[in-house]
Amino acid sequence: MAKINTADIGFEKEIWKAADKMRGNIDASEYKSVVLGLIFLKYISDKFETKYRQLVDEGEGFEEDKDEYTAENIFYVPVEARWSAIAAQAHTPEIGVAIDTAMRAIEKENKRLKDILPKNFARPELDKRRLGEVVDLFTNIKMHEHGEEKDILGRTYEYCLSKFAEAEGKLAGEFYTPACIVKTLVNVLQPYEGRVYDPCCGSGGMFVQSARFIENHAGNIKNISVYGQDSNPTTWKMAQMNLAIRGIEADLGQYNADTFFNDCHPTLKADFVMANPPFNLSDWGADKLADDVRWKYGTPPNGNANFAWIQHIIHHLAPSGRAGVVLANGSLSSQSGGEGEIRRRLVEADLVDCIVAMPSQLFYTTQIPVSIWFFNKAKKQKGKTLFIDARNLGSMVTRKLRELTDCESADPTQRGDIQRIADTYAAYVAGTLTDEKGFCAVVSTADIAAQDFILTPGRYVGIAAQTEDSEPFDEKMKRLTAELSDMFKQSHELEAEIKKQLEGIGYKIN
Repeated sequence: MAKINTADIGFEKEIWKAADKMRGNIDASEYKSVVLGLIFLKYISDKFETKYRQLVDEGEGFEEDKDEYTAENIFYVPVEARWSAIAAQAHTPEIGVAIDTAMRAIEKENKRLKDILPKNFARPELDKRRLGEVVDLFTNIKMHEHGEEKDILGRTYEYCLSKFAEAEGKLAGEFYTPACIVKTLVNVLQPYEGRVYDPCCGSGGMFVQSARFIENHAGNIKNISVYGQDSNPTTWKMAQMNLAIRGIEADLGQYNADTFFNDCHPTLKADFVMANPPFNLSDWGADKLADDVRWKYGTPPNGNANFAWIQHIIHHLAPSGRAGVVLANGSLSSQSGGEGEIRRRLVEADLVDCIVAMPSQLFYTTQIPVSIWFFNKAKKQKGKTLFIDARNLGSMVTRKLRELTDCESADPTQRGDIQRIADTYAAYVAGTLTDEKGFCAVVSTADIAAQDFILTPGRYVGIAAQTEDSEPFDEKMKRLTAELSDMFKQSHELEAEIKKQLEGIGYKIN
Protein backbone atom coordinates (compact mmCIF):
# COMPACT_ATOMS: atom_id res chain seq x y z
CA MET A 1 0.00 0.00 0.00
CA ALA A 2 1.33 3.42 -0.90
CA LYS A 3 2.04 5.88 1.82
CA ILE A 4 -0.74 8.45 2.09
CA ASN A 5 -0.66 12.18 2.66
CA THR A 6 -2.81 15.08 1.61
CA ALA A 7 -0.64 15.69 -1.42
CA ASP A 8 -2.54 12.73 -2.95
CA ILE A 9 -5.57 14.95 -3.53
CA GLY A 10 -7.12 15.26 -6.97
CA PHE A 11 -10.87 15.70 -7.08
CA GLU A 12 -10.98 17.64 -3.80
CA LYS A 13 -8.45 20.12 -5.12
CA GLU A 14 -10.58 20.75 -8.20
CA ILE A 15 -13.64 21.36 -6.04
CA TRP A 16 -11.66 23.83 -3.93
CA LYS A 17 -10.33 25.70 -6.96
CA ALA A 18 -13.81 25.97 -8.44
CA ALA A 19 -15.47 27.04 -5.22
CA ASP A 20 -12.71 29.52 -4.42
CA LYS A 21 -13.71 31.51 -7.50
CA MET A 22 -16.74 32.68 -5.52
CA ARG A 23 -14.76 34.20 -2.74
CA GLY A 24 -14.26 37.72 -4.04
CA ASN A 25 -13.75 40.11 -1.11
CA ILE A 26 -15.23 37.86 1.57
CA ASP A 27 -12.92 36.92 4.45
CA ALA A 28 -11.95 33.26 4.62
CA SER A 29 -13.56 32.97 8.05
CA GLU A 30 -16.95 34.01 6.61
CA TYR A 31 -16.55 32.27 3.26
CA LYS A 32 -15.95 28.95 5.00
CA SER A 33 -19.66 28.46 5.69
CA VAL A 34 -20.50 29.20 2.04
CA VAL A 35 -18.27 26.44 0.63
CA LEU A 36 -18.95 23.84 3.29
CA GLY A 37 -22.67 24.59 3.28
CA LEU A 38 -22.90 24.13 -0.48
CA ILE A 39 -21.04 20.79 -0.31
CA PHE A 40 -23.35 19.69 2.50
CA LEU A 41 -26.48 20.63 0.56
CA LYS A 42 -25.34 18.74 -2.53
CA TYR A 43 -24.44 15.65 -0.57
CA ILE A 44 -27.69 15.27 1.39
CA SER A 45 -29.65 15.95 -1.79
CA ASP A 46 -27.76 13.16 -3.58
CA LYS A 47 -28.42 10.75 -0.73
CA PHE A 48 -32.09 11.70 -0.72
CA GLU A 49 -32.45 11.33 -4.50
CA THR A 50 -30.92 7.85 -4.45
CA LYS A 51 -33.41 6.68 -1.85
CA TYR A 52 -36.23 8.56 -3.62
CA ARG A 53 -35.62 6.71 -6.90
CA GLN A 54 -35.48 3.41 -5.04
CA LEU A 55 -38.90 4.08 -3.51
CA VAL A 56 -40.34 5.15 -6.88
CA ASP A 57 -39.10 1.90 -8.42
CA GLU A 58 -40.79 -0.06 -5.65
CA GLY A 59 -44.05 1.52 -6.81
CA GLU A 60 -45.81 1.66 -3.44
CA GLY A 61 -46.14 5.45 -3.31
CA PHE A 62 -43.85 5.99 -0.30
CA GLU A 63 -41.35 8.30 -2.04
CA GLU A 64 -42.62 11.37 -0.13
CA ASP A 65 -42.98 9.53 3.19
CA LYS A 66 -40.50 11.23 5.53
CA ASP A 67 -40.25 8.17 7.77
CA GLU A 68 -38.82 6.10 4.90
CA TYR A 69 -35.77 8.38 4.93
CA THR A 70 -35.28 8.98 8.64
CA ALA A 71 -35.43 5.22 9.26
CA GLU A 72 -32.19 4.94 7.27
CA ASN A 73 -30.56 8.04 8.74
CA ILE A 74 -31.16 9.98 5.51
CA PHE A 75 -32.24 13.60 5.76
CA TYR A 76 -35.59 14.33 4.18
CA VAL A 77 -35.22 17.05 1.52
CA PRO A 78 -38.42 18.92 0.58
CA VAL A 79 -39.18 19.67 -3.07
CA GLU A 80 -37.94 23.27 -3.08
CA ALA A 81 -34.63 22.23 -1.50
CA ARG A 82 -33.71 19.39 -3.86
CA TRP A 83 -30.66 19.91 -6.01
CA SER A 84 -32.72 19.81 -9.20
CA ALA A 85 -34.56 22.93 -7.99
CA ILE A 86 -31.26 24.62 -7.13
CA ALA A 87 -29.65 23.66 -10.45
CA ALA A 88 -32.60 25.08 -12.41
CA GLN A 89 -31.87 28.52 -10.95
CA ALA A 90 -28.09 28.36 -11.22
CA HIS A 91 -27.88 31.16 -13.82
CA THR A 92 -30.44 33.52 -12.35
CA PRO A 93 -29.82 36.43 -9.97
CA GLU A 94 -31.98 34.58 -7.43
CA ILE A 95 -29.61 31.62 -7.00
CA GLY A 96 -28.45 32.87 -3.59
CA VAL A 97 -32.03 33.28 -2.37
CA ALA A 98 -32.88 29.81 -3.69
CA ILE A 99 -30.06 28.22 -1.69
CA ASP A 100 -30.98 30.12 1.49
CA THR A 101 -34.60 29.02 1.05
CA ALA A 102 -33.46 25.43 0.60
CA MET A 103 -31.40 25.56 3.80
CA ARG A 104 -34.38 26.85 5.79
CA ALA A 105 -36.68 24.20 4.33
CA ILE A 106 -34.24 21.41 5.24
CA GLU A 107 -33.89 22.71 8.78
CA LYS A 108 -37.67 22.82 9.13
CA GLU A 109 -38.00 19.16 8.10
CA ASN A 110 -35.01 17.88 10.09
CA LYS A 111 -34.92 18.98 13.72
CA ARG A 112 -31.36 17.75 14.11
CA LEU A 113 -30.25 20.52 11.74
CA LYS A 114 -32.25 23.37 13.32
CA ASP A 115 -30.24 26.62 13.27
CA ILE A 116 -27.17 24.73 12.02
CA LEU A 117 -27.03 25.34 8.25
CA PRO A 118 -25.61 28.54 6.72
CA LYS A 119 -28.12 30.90 5.17
CA ASN A 120 -25.90 33.64 3.78
CA PHE A 121 -25.84 32.88 0.05
CA ALA A 122 -28.02 35.86 -0.91
CA ARG A 123 -25.55 38.41 0.48
CA PRO A 124 -24.64 41.08 -2.10
CA GLU A 125 -20.88 40.53 -1.85
CA LEU A 126 -21.18 36.90 -3.02
CA ASP A 127 -20.79 36.83 -6.82
CA LYS A 128 -23.98 35.13 -8.10
CA ARG A 129 -22.51 34.36 -11.53
CA ARG A 130 -19.64 32.43 -9.97
CA LEU A 131 -21.98 30.82 -7.45
CA GLY A 132 -24.01 29.55 -10.41
CA GLU A 133 -20.86 28.14 -12.04
CA VAL A 134 -20.07 26.16 -8.89
CA VAL A 135 -23.64 24.90 -8.72
CA ASP A 136 -23.18 23.69 -12.32
CA LEU A 137 -19.98 21.90 -11.32
CA PHE A 138 -21.70 20.17 -8.41
CA THR A 139 -24.69 19.25 -10.60
CA ASN A 140 -22.50 16.84 -12.55
CA ILE A 141 -21.16 15.08 -9.45
CA LYS A 142 -22.65 12.24 -7.45
CA MET A 143 -20.78 13.20 -4.33
CA HIS A 144 -21.72 10.24 -2.14
CA GLU A 145 -20.53 7.62 -4.63
CA HIS A 146 -17.69 9.29 -6.51
CA GLY A 147 -14.80 7.12 -7.64
CA GLU A 148 -13.63 4.15 -5.62
CA GLU A 149 -14.17 5.83 -2.26
CA LYS A 150 -17.65 6.63 -1.05
CA ASP A 151 -16.32 9.19 1.38
CA ILE A 152 -15.84 11.88 -1.26
CA LEU A 153 -17.79 14.49 0.68
CA GLY A 154 -15.84 13.79 3.84
CA ARG A 155 -12.54 14.06 2.01
CA THR A 156 -13.65 17.21 0.21
CA TYR A 157 -14.95 18.70 3.45
CA GLU A 158 -11.66 17.94 5.23
CA TYR A 159 -9.58 19.25 2.34
CA CYS A 160 -11.52 22.52 2.31
CA LEU A 161 -11.12 22.78 6.08
CA SER A 162 -7.36 22.42 5.67
CA LYS A 163 -7.31 25.11 2.98
CA PHE A 164 -9.28 27.45 5.22
CA ALA A 165 -6.85 26.68 8.03
CA GLU A 166 -4.01 27.70 5.73
CA ALA A 167 -5.82 30.91 4.77
CA GLU A 168 -6.87 31.92 8.28
CA GLY A 169 -3.58 31.31 10.07
CA LYS A 170 -3.78 31.43 13.87
CA LEU A 171 -7.58 31.61 13.96
CA ALA A 172 -7.77 28.22 12.26
CA GLY A 173 -6.68 26.50 15.45
CA GLU A 174 -10.25 26.91 16.64
CA PHE A 175 -11.63 24.46 14.11
CA TYR A 176 -8.90 22.35 12.53
CA THR A 177 -6.41 19.78 13.81
CA PRO A 178 -4.10 18.35 11.11
CA ALA A 179 -5.31 14.93 10.00
CA CYS A 180 -2.01 13.17 10.72
CA ILE A 181 -2.14 14.28 14.37
CA VAL A 182 -5.72 13.09 14.72
CA LYS A 183 -4.84 9.77 13.09
CA THR A 184 -1.96 9.34 15.52
CA LEU A 185 -4.31 9.81 18.48
CA VAL A 186 -6.85 7.39 17.02
CA ASN A 187 -4.30 4.72 16.04
CA VAL A 188 -2.79 4.71 19.52
CA LEU A 189 -6.09 4.74 21.44
CA GLN A 190 -8.04 2.51 19.00
CA PRO A 191 -11.54 3.53 20.14
CA TYR A 192 -13.48 0.52 18.87
CA GLU A 193 -16.39 0.82 21.28
CA GLY A 194 -17.62 2.91 24.19
CA ARG A 195 -18.00 6.61 24.90
CA VAL A 196 -15.74 8.96 22.92
CA TYR A 197 -15.40 12.56 24.13
CA ASP A 198 -13.73 15.74 22.89
CA PRO A 199 -14.20 18.79 25.16
CA CYS A 200 -13.04 21.22 22.46
CA CYS A 201 -14.18 19.37 19.35
CA GLY A 202 -13.67 22.02 16.66
CA SER A 203 -15.12 20.73 13.39
CA GLY A 204 -15.35 17.16 14.74
CA GLY A 205 -12.19 15.70 13.23
CA MET A 206 -11.50 13.40 16.19
CA PHE A 207 -14.90 11.75 15.82
CA VAL A 208 -14.62 11.45 12.05
CA GLN A 209 -11.25 9.71 12.25
CA SER A 210 -12.50 7.44 15.02
CA ALA A 211 -15.41 6.33 12.84
CA ARG A 212 -13.11 5.82 9.87
CA PHE A 213 -10.66 3.79 11.94
CA ILE A 214 -13.45 1.53 13.16
CA GLU A 215 -14.81 1.00 9.65
CA ASN A 216 -11.33 0.31 8.25
CA HIS A 217 -10.85 -2.40 10.86
CA ALA A 218 -14.16 -4.15 10.21
CA GLY A 219 -15.88 -2.62 13.22
CA ASN A 220 -19.25 -0.94 13.63
CA ILE A 221 -19.44 2.80 14.33
CA LYS A 222 -22.71 2.20 16.15
CA ASN A 223 -20.59 0.70 18.93
CA ILE A 224 -19.34 4.16 19.90
CA SER A 225 -21.24 7.03 21.50
CA VAL A 226 -19.94 10.48 20.65
CA TYR A 227 -19.89 13.46 23.04
CA GLY A 228 -18.33 16.86 22.58
CA GLN A 229 -18.69 20.60 22.78
CA ASP A 230 -17.11 23.77 21.47
CA SER A 231 -17.31 27.40 22.52
CA ASN A 232 -17.25 28.91 19.01
CA PRO A 233 -20.76 29.03 17.46
CA THR A 234 -19.56 28.78 13.84
CA THR A 235 -17.22 25.91 14.63
CA TRP A 236 -19.94 24.11 16.60
CA LYS A 237 -22.23 24.29 13.55
CA MET A 238 -19.48 22.98 11.27
CA ALA A 239 -19.03 20.00 13.57
CA GLN A 240 -22.76 19.28 13.51
CA MET A 241 -22.73 19.25 9.69
CA ASN A 242 -19.52 17.24 9.48
CA LEU A 243 -20.93 14.51 11.71
CA ALA A 244 -24.43 14.58 10.24
CA ILE A 245 -23.28 13.77 6.72
CA ARG A 246 -21.36 10.75 8.01
CA GLY A 247 -24.28 9.32 9.91
CA ILE A 248 -22.51 9.83 13.24
CA GLU A 249 -25.00 10.44 16.04
CA ALA A 250 -23.37 12.93 18.39
CA ASP A 251 -24.28 14.88 21.49
CA LEU A 252 -22.47 18.20 21.19
CA GLY A 253 -24.72 19.97 23.65
CA GLN A 254 -27.73 22.12 22.85
CA TYR A 255 -25.54 25.05 21.79
CA ASN A 256 -21.94 26.22 21.79
CA ALA A 257 -20.60 26.63 25.33
CA ASP A 258 -17.41 27.27 27.32
CA THR A 259 -16.17 23.89 28.55
CA PHE A 260 -14.80 25.19 31.85
CA PHE A 261 -17.85 27.26 32.82
CA ASN A 262 -20.67 25.37 31.14
CA ASP A 263 -19.76 21.70 30.93
CA CYS A 264 -22.38 20.15 28.61
CA HIS A 265 -21.68 16.65 29.95
CA PRO A 266 -21.09 17.05 33.71
CA THR A 267 -21.72 13.40 34.59
CA LEU A 268 -20.00 11.82 31.59
CA LYS A 269 -17.33 9.19 32.23
CA ALA A 270 -15.74 8.53 28.84
CA ASP A 271 -13.85 5.46 27.69
CA PHE A 272 -11.78 7.58 25.31
CA VAL A 273 -10.98 11.29 25.24
CA MET A 274 -9.17 12.90 22.31
CA ALA A 275 -8.51 16.62 22.35
CA ASN A 276 -6.46 19.42 20.86
CA PRO A 277 -7.17 22.29 23.29
CA PRO A 278 -6.16 25.89 22.53
CA PHE A 279 -2.43 26.16 23.24
CA ASN A 280 -1.37 28.10 26.34
CA LEU A 281 -4.77 29.76 26.81
CA SER A 282 -4.46 32.67 29.24
CA ASP A 283 -7.03 34.57 31.33
CA TRP A 284 -9.44 31.66 31.11
CA GLY A 285 -11.20 32.41 34.40
CA ALA A 286 -9.30 30.36 36.97
CA ASP A 287 -10.19 32.81 39.76
CA LYS A 288 -13.90 32.01 39.32
CA LEU A 289 -13.27 28.24 39.50
CA ALA A 290 -10.79 28.10 42.36
CA ASP A 291 -12.51 25.27 44.27
CA ASP A 292 -13.73 23.29 41.27
CA VAL A 293 -14.04 19.54 41.81
CA ARG A 294 -12.01 18.93 38.65
CA TRP A 295 -8.77 20.31 40.12
CA LYS A 296 -7.91 17.11 42.01
CA TYR A 297 -4.19 17.47 41.32
CA GLY A 298 -3.86 21.20 41.93
CA THR A 299 -5.46 24.50 40.91
CA PRO A 300 -4.27 25.53 37.43
CA PRO A 301 -2.85 29.05 37.00
CA ASN A 302 -4.94 31.72 35.28
CA GLY A 303 -2.04 32.46 32.96
CA ASN A 304 -2.19 29.07 31.24
CA ALA A 305 -5.08 26.60 30.89
CA ASN A 306 -2.98 23.59 29.81
CA PHE A 307 -3.33 21.80 33.16
CA ALA A 308 -6.95 22.84 33.44
CA TRP A 309 -7.65 20.98 30.20
CA ILE A 310 -5.68 17.96 31.42
CA GLN A 311 -7.58 17.78 34.69
CA HIS A 312 -10.97 18.38 33.05
CA ILE A 313 -10.22 15.43 30.75
CA ILE A 314 -9.03 13.14 33.55
CA HIS A 315 -12.14 14.06 35.56
CA HIS A 316 -14.27 12.80 32.66
CA LEU A 317 -12.42 9.49 32.21
CA ALA A 318 -14.10 6.22 33.16
CA PRO A 319 -12.24 3.99 35.68
CA SER A 320 -10.44 2.27 32.79
CA GLY A 321 -10.56 5.25 30.42
CA ARG A 322 -7.73 6.50 28.24
CA ALA A 323 -7.03 9.91 26.72
CA GLY A 324 -4.78 11.56 24.15
CA VAL A 325 -4.22 15.31 24.41
CA VAL A 326 -2.19 17.62 22.14
CA LEU A 327 -0.35 20.27 24.16
CA ALA A 328 2.39 22.82 23.63
CA ASN A 329 5.80 21.51 24.69
CA GLY A 330 6.01 24.02 27.53
CA SER A 331 3.63 21.82 29.51
CA LEU A 332 6.33 19.14 29.70
CA SER A 333 8.70 21.21 31.81
CA SER A 334 6.94 24.36 33.08
CA GLN A 335 7.28 25.20 36.78
CA SER A 336 5.37 28.49 36.98
CA GLY A 337 1.99 28.83 38.65
CA GLY A 338 2.26 25.46 40.34
CA GLU A 339 2.31 23.56 37.03
CA GLY A 340 5.38 21.55 38.03
CA GLU A 341 3.59 20.40 41.18
CA ILE A 342 0.47 19.36 39.24
CA ARG A 343 2.64 17.43 36.77
CA ARG A 344 4.38 15.65 39.66
CA ARG A 345 1.05 14.58 41.14
CA LEU A 346 -0.18 13.30 37.78
CA VAL A 347 2.95 11.16 37.37
CA GLU A 348 2.83 9.89 40.93
CA ALA A 349 -0.84 8.98 40.47
CA ASP A 350 0.37 6.75 37.60
CA LEU A 351 -1.86 8.50 35.05
CA VAL A 352 0.76 9.50 32.47
CA ASP A 353 1.04 6.52 30.13
CA CYS A 354 3.02 7.93 27.20
CA ILE A 355 4.51 11.18 25.93
CA VAL A 356 5.19 11.68 22.21
CA ALA A 357 7.28 14.65 21.06
CA MET A 358 5.94 15.57 17.62
CA PRO A 359 7.84 17.00 14.61
CA SER A 360 7.76 20.70 13.83
CA GLN A 361 5.70 22.30 11.04
CA LEU A 362 2.66 20.04 11.40
CA PHE A 363 0.27 22.98 11.87
CA TYR A 364 -0.79 25.69 9.46
CA THR A 365 -1.67 27.78 12.46
CA THR A 366 1.41 27.91 14.67
CA GLN A 367 5.08 27.05 14.84
CA ILE A 368 4.78 26.16 18.55
CA PRO A 369 6.31 22.68 19.03
CA VAL A 370 3.81 20.19 20.44
CA SER A 371 3.62 16.83 22.16
CA ILE A 372 0.85 14.32 22.68
CA TRP A 373 0.15 13.23 26.25
CA PHE A 374 -1.56 9.86 26.67
CA PHE A 375 -3.30 9.22 29.98
CA ASN A 376 -4.58 5.89 31.29
CA LYS A 377 -6.54 5.24 34.47
CA ALA A 378 -5.75 1.53 34.31
CA LYS A 379 -2.20 1.25 33.02
CA LYS A 380 -0.90 -2.16 32.02
CA GLN A 381 2.66 -1.10 32.82
CA LYS A 382 2.32 0.14 36.39
CA GLY A 383 4.87 2.69 37.56
CA LYS A 384 6.25 3.19 34.06
CA THR A 385 5.88 5.75 31.28
CA LEU A 386 6.73 5.43 27.61
CA PHE A 387 8.61 8.30 25.97
CA ILE A 388 8.72 8.59 22.17
CA ASP A 389 10.79 11.21 20.38
CA ALA A 390 9.12 11.49 16.98
CA ARG A 391 10.63 14.85 16.07
CA ASN A 392 12.58 13.37 13.15
CA LEU A 393 9.59 11.62 11.60
CA GLY A 394 7.42 12.98 8.80
CA SER A 395 8.15 14.52 5.43
CA MET A 396 7.60 17.96 3.95
CA VAL A 397 4.55 18.07 1.65
CA THR A 398 4.88 21.79 0.97
CA ARG A 399 7.60 24.32 1.71
CA LYS A 400 5.95 25.09 5.08
CA LEU A 401 4.01 21.96 6.01
CA ARG A 402 5.14 18.57 7.28
CA GLU A 403 3.01 15.43 7.60
CA LEU A 404 3.49 12.07 9.23
CA THR A 405 3.22 9.26 6.70
CA ASP A 406 0.26 6.90 6.96
CA CYS A 407 0.59 3.34 5.66
CA GLU A 408 -0.87 0.18 7.19
CA SER A 409 1.37 -2.27 5.34
CA ALA A 410 1.77 -5.77 6.77
CA ASP A 411 5.50 -5.36 6.11
CA PRO A 412 6.98 -3.72 9.25
CA THR A 413 9.61 -1.91 7.16
CA GLN A 414 6.92 -0.28 5.03
CA ARG A 415 4.60 0.94 7.78
CA GLY A 416 4.07 4.69 8.06
CA ASP A 417 5.17 7.09 10.78
CA ILE A 418 1.72 7.02 12.40
CA GLN A 419 1.77 3.24 12.53
CA ARG A 420 5.33 3.23 13.90
CA ILE A 421 4.23 5.34 16.86
CA ALA A 422 1.13 3.18 17.41
CA ASP A 423 3.15 -0.05 17.10
CA THR A 424 5.67 1.24 19.64
CA TYR A 425 2.90 2.03 22.10
CA ALA A 426 1.26 -1.39 21.55
CA ALA A 427 4.58 -3.16 22.23
CA TYR A 428 5.02 -1.11 25.42
CA VAL A 429 1.56 -2.09 26.65
CA ALA A 430 2.31 -5.74 25.86
CA GLY A 431 5.60 -5.54 27.75
CA THR A 432 7.65 -6.52 24.70
CA LEU A 433 9.17 -3.15 23.77
CA THR A 434 12.93 -2.77 23.61
CA ASP A 435 14.24 0.76 24.11
CA GLU A 436 15.54 2.34 20.91
CA LYS A 437 18.22 4.94 21.42
CA GLY A 438 17.07 8.31 20.12
CA PHE A 439 13.48 7.17 19.59
CA CYS A 440 11.79 5.46 22.54
CA ALA A 441 12.36 4.48 26.15
CA VAL A 442 10.27 2.98 28.96
CA VAL A 443 11.06 4.92 32.15
CA SER A 444 10.19 4.24 35.79
CA THR A 445 8.47 6.83 37.96
CA ALA A 446 11.60 6.90 40.14
CA ASP A 447 13.74 7.89 37.13
CA ILE A 448 11.22 10.58 36.19
CA ALA A 449 11.37 11.90 39.75
CA ALA A 450 15.17 12.08 39.42
CA GLN A 451 14.58 14.43 36.47
CA ASP A 452 12.33 16.65 38.66
CA PHE A 453 9.24 15.29 36.85
CA ILE A 454 10.17 16.99 33.62
CA LEU A 455 8.61 14.95 30.81
CA THR A 456 10.59 16.01 27.74
CA PRO A 457 11.19 12.77 25.79
CA GLY A 458 14.69 13.82 24.72
CA ARG A 459 15.86 13.54 28.33
CA TYR A 460 15.02 9.87 28.42
CA VAL A 461 15.50 8.43 24.93
CA GLY A 462 19.01 9.80 24.46
CA ILE A 463 20.72 10.33 21.12
CA ALA A 464 20.59 7.77 18.35
CA ALA A 465 23.85 5.93 17.80
CA GLN A 466 25.78 7.18 14.81
CA THR A 467 26.64 4.69 12.08
CA GLU A 468 30.32 3.92 12.34
CA ASP A 469 32.35 5.16 9.39
CA SER A 470 34.70 2.30 8.48
CA GLU A 471 36.16 3.93 5.36
CA PRO A 472 39.82 4.90 5.90
CA PHE A 473 40.42 8.65 5.84
CA ASP A 474 42.89 8.59 2.93
CA GLU A 475 40.56 6.51 0.74
CA LYS A 476 37.60 8.72 1.59
CA MET A 477 39.48 11.91 0.65
CA LYS A 478 40.57 10.40 -2.69
CA ARG A 479 36.97 9.37 -3.42
CA LEU A 480 35.52 12.75 -2.44
CA THR A 481 38.07 14.78 -4.41
CA ALA A 482 37.43 12.61 -7.49
CA GLU A 483 33.68 13.24 -7.13
CA LEU A 484 34.33 16.96 -6.71
CA SER A 485 36.50 16.97 -9.83
CA ASP A 486 33.67 15.39 -11.82
CA MET A 487 31.28 18.04 -10.52
CA PHE A 488 33.65 20.83 -11.55
CA LYS A 489 33.89 19.29 -15.02
CA GLN A 490 30.08 19.16 -15.33
CA SER A 491 29.91 22.74 -14.11
CA HIS A 492 32.31 23.91 -16.84
CA GLU A 493 30.33 22.02 -19.48
CA LEU A 494 27.07 23.64 -18.31
CA GLU A 495 28.73 27.06 -18.26
CA ALA A 496 29.92 26.60 -21.87
CA GLU A 497 26.46 25.49 -23.00
CA ILE A 498 24.77 28.50 -21.36
CA LYS A 499 27.23 30.89 -23.06
CA LYS A 500 26.59 29.17 -26.39
CA GLN A 501 22.82 29.48 -26.05
CA LEU A 502 22.98 33.15 -25.01
CA GLU A 503 25.35 33.93 -27.89
CA GLY A 504 22.84 32.28 -30.25
CA ILE A 505 20.23 34.93 -29.34
CA GLY A 506 22.70 37.82 -29.49
CA TYR A 507 24.02 38.03 -25.91
CA LYS A 508 27.71 37.20 -25.83
CA ILE A 509 29.48 36.67 -22.49
CA ASN A 510 33.27 37.11 -22.44
